[in-house]
Amino acid sequence: MLLLGNILVMGQNKELTLEDAVLKQRSELAPQNIKGLQWVANSSELCMQNEAGDAFTLRSPLGQKTDKTVALADINKATGLEMKRLPRIKWATDIDFYFQKDGAFHFYDYSAKKAKKGLAFSAKAANIDFHQEAGHAAYTIDHNLYIMSKAGESIPVVTVDNPNIVSGQAIARYEFGISKGTFWSPKGGFLAFYQKDESKVADYPLLDITTVPGKLTTTKYPMAGQKSETASVGVYNVSTQSLVYLKIDGPKDQYLTNLGWGPNEEFIYLAVVNRDQNQMWLNKYNAKTGDFVKTLFEEKHPKYVEPENPVWFAPLKPAEFFWMSERDGFMHVYRYDTDGKMLGQVTKGKWVVKSILGLSASGKNLIVTGSDESGLNTYAYAIDIATGEKKVLSENSGSHNYQLSGDGIHLIDAYSSLRIPRAVDVVTTRGKKITNLLAATNPLRDYKVGTTEFVTLKADNGVDLHARMIKPSNFEERKKYPVLVYVYGGPHAQMVSNRWMGGAPLWMTQFAEKGYIVFTVDGRGSANRGFDFENAIHRQLGEVEIRDQMAGVNYLKKLPYVDANRMAVHGWSYGGFMATSMMLRKPGVFKAGVAGGPVVDWKYYEAMYGERYMDRPEENVEGYQKASLLNYVNNLEGKLLLIHGTVDDIVVMQHSLDLVRQFVDNGKQVDFFPYPMHPHNVRGKDRVHLMTKVLNYVEDNLK
Repeated sequence: MLLLGNILVMGQNKELTLEDAVLKQRSELAPQNIKGLQWVANSSELCMQNEAGDAFTLRSPLGQKTDKTVALADINKATGLEMKRLPRIKWATDIDFYFQKDGAFHFYDYSAKKAKKGLAFSAKAANIDFHQEAGHAAYTIDHNLYIMSKAGESIPVVTVDNPNIVSGQAIARYEFGISKGTFWSPKGGFLAFYQKDESKVADYPLLDITTVPGKLTTTKYPMAGQKSETASVGVYNVSTQSLVYLKIDGPKDQYLTNLGWGPNEEFIYLAVVNRDQNQMWLNKYNAKTGDFVKTLFEEKHPKYVEPENPVWFAPLKPAEFFWMSERDGFMHVYRYDTDGKMLGQVTKGKWVVKSILGLSASGKNLIVTGSDESGLNTYAYAIDIATGEKKVLSENSGSHNYQLSGDGIHLIDAYSSLRIPRAVDVVTTRGKKITNLLAATNPLRDYKVGTTEFVTLKADNGVDLHARMIKPSNFEERKKYPVLVYVYGGPHAQMVSNRWMGGAPLWMTQFAEKGYIVFTVDGRGSANRGFDFENAIHRQLGEVEIRDQMAGVNYLKKLPYVDANRMAVHGWSYGGFMATSMMLRKPGVFKAGVAGGPVVDWKYYEAMYGERYMDRPEENVEGYQKASLLNYVNNLEGKLLLIHGTVDDIVVMQHSLDLVRQFVDNGKQVDFFPYPMHPHNVRGKDRVHLMTKVLNYVEDNLK
């Protein structure tokens, strides 16, 4: 075991309530922050809200105040709006910015204190994608796609009566890094967009109880092995008002991902992934004609490939681009020319590149964010493109978020760690700290809260596993404490990281103060530890993850202050699958479990995610059978509570209902609580009810 760090937050006298822990974690009990902090476009000035919240203040990178302020009162006067707080703005130039309010874009020139109302949209408009330079925007209404011209004219791009044809929205259920469905060319002359045909995708029923009588609504939900959507890419020429579709060969159910434009608006680069998700082709297409130009390169893996980022072209180098890939076992950056010739691997090592921020002012260094080798910290690095030499750009360990200035000289570095609630610095792309803009105080300094510690365990194959332990403030090593294990355990998530409170939500700290230890392990399958660490779960979901959770349990049992007879497990979504798995496949370890929105049988889960990690049901019969929790109901020894939102369209309610049915058929008692009209998670004020339900259940059954 290696103790990586801890923080002792000795409180005063205030008791932290669960309601405050849930509802105030992102407000009063969050570390202080600088609102609206960003770089002014085409300048080296910083923009931020003042302390009163009634004006923006502009400063140099050194942090000094200038005589430049932008008052809310002046914005309201110029726009005719009556805003009570400053809007979220985006700078267009060094003197004007724009923002959305009441369904319209508003543009404000702070030097002249003048404003103009830009594009106005119907209340039904969604997915608005504004191109600043061209002055027009793409948007959707229902399943159709439109462009609002600079003159305010609504131009139909795709309007069809068939609701199964959806244009301009994200496809593949937001997998493969897809977050939207429209993509403007660099100068705004063309709009590329995703289109999906869901005609063959099954309709999944969701019960709406807000009407009398209740009614069924449906959502398109392609379960593993079933018919999926058919995707295509359209390209609309704004000047000619013509539409073409990329001429993409291959099976209809392949995935079209990571769409990116070349800098001269001539070509579109698209990653095409087969349905089996074990092969990817990076293809180049002519944007004006839709013609296929060539495949630049392929990537294969016997388990899966998962491209998540489009091509990235460096300014002033239209014949070269950067590509992110896990081909060497870690997400790294590779440099190519536009004919597909690899010019070199830019980043290397046992760490993960998370994003490309841009280039340094000289153009010699690529600025990226990435993990360190432990996976616990996130930094910005300057990478010498020619040599691959790496320089970390932050002085302090922790989880850092960055904004790169337009001139490539400075970075806003906002970070936290186990010991630091939040700090904001300005640093250079050479790694020199310029100034500190914020050093937040501990927002829990007046409360009774205990310690958060990092622990390193060993998996059964010898690999390190990171864990987090939260103890009460009055902890005594001679006492015995019950334990709540919180688990997620699946891909694309990391529960334990070097950030404030160790990444734990505040309800864990509040619950620990009642005399519990709250413990979490990031097992194999979780994020930021490399491709092999993640794909160890392939075709056998639940197997490796259970073993790694048991490594955590075995560690706890060896601690003299842990009551191994009073342990509970809780998780949500993939964590719900894991919590239920631990209760049913390791009976007797936990006295109680609470599973929220649990995956119960992977054949009920959506194809894009499920088939990546499990293959199709007919290809992995044994794996699906072994992972299905329906087969283990007779093993239940402790108390199990299942929780599910009744309109969950991510982990559909069929999972929990089928598991309850199986418990009933086998004469086994189980507890079940639905949250009416809530989707995959329970938010807002109802979340207090949820966490009260969860933690009361744990307390009642660990007595």
